[in-house]
Amino acid sequence: MKYFVFTSILLMTLVQGLTLSTSTAAAETLVVYSGRSDALIQPVLNAFTQQSGIQIILLTGNSRSLLGKLEREGARSGADVFISNDAGTLQKCSDLNLLAELPAKMIAPLGKNFRSPNNTWAGLSARGQVLVINNNSPAKQYVKSVFDLADPRLKGHLGIASVNNENTIASVTVYMLATDQDKTEEWLTGVKENLNGQVFEKYSQIVEAVANGKLDVGLVNHYYITRYLISHPEAPISLVIPDQGDKGIGVAWNVSGIAISRYSKHRADAERLVDFLLSDTGQRLFAEANREYPLRNGVAADTHLPAPGSFKVADV
Repeated sequence: MKYFVFTSILLMTLVQGLTLSTSTAAAETLVVYSGRSDALIQPVLNAFTQQSGIQIILLTGNSRSLLGKLEREGARSGADVFISNDAGTLQKCSDLNLLAELPAKMIAPLGKNFRSPNNTWAGLSARGQVLVINNNSPAKQYVKSVFDLADPRLKGHLGIASVNNENTIASVTVYMLATDQDKTEEWLTGVKENLNGQVFEKYSQIVEAVANGKLDVGLVNHYYITRYLISHPEAPISLVIPDQGDKGIGVAWNVSGIAISRYSKHRADAERLVDFLLSDTGQRLFAEANREYPLRNGVAADTHLPAPGSFKVADV
């Protein structure tokens, strides 16, 4: 009996050793926590795997929820890389000392506004919160600013995403810092009145509602309008960049970004992923697949978009 048990243990040990040896010889695997949806990030990650042979295990969810998960897990976390839908969540991660420092040379091609001061995160792509307006609506004549969305004439005709959406939080923060808290609170009160208790979970739903005439105006990320017009060129909608001119605060601008977990066990491969996403190839994929604005100097934006530098951006 003892001989049988000993033989079984020895056999199990040999099998486990063989399995470990085989997995070590195979391509490495990175665990990525992503606040971006699969549709927005998966095509770029697939291109990285094809180039490098490194497999990606992708866990998607709300960026703030994933931040909480990273904080709770601490040194026990299996995450190698964190991709956030907004810069604020990344900076919060940095403040909590959850991120590793990225090589300065790697993120040098980005402007200083698109990376953290201590190099713990880097922007991947940028987007603006713009207005989608039905061309047949009277609102096209008087809605030029996000603050016009509080106009009582829009009661029941306005679409905005839920405050569970990180872009909503980020944009409201921009409006508050670019003006003041009182004006922003007054604006939010007016917007709430106009919504009639209805908010949306997805920007695509807002664009479609405006295109179908169910709403007059919506506040969305720019690329949702661009994508819709490419697939529905006859749709009676326009992309309006708000708050332009000398007195305008400029469009609210936000970035999705990437960071490496302080506790990653695969730092070198994680850096390879970051480097790829910030390379000319990775940045072009964001521009072509998602129609977001690339952040690397010298990489052109999609031709369907308003040209970078042709509009005013809020200085926040």
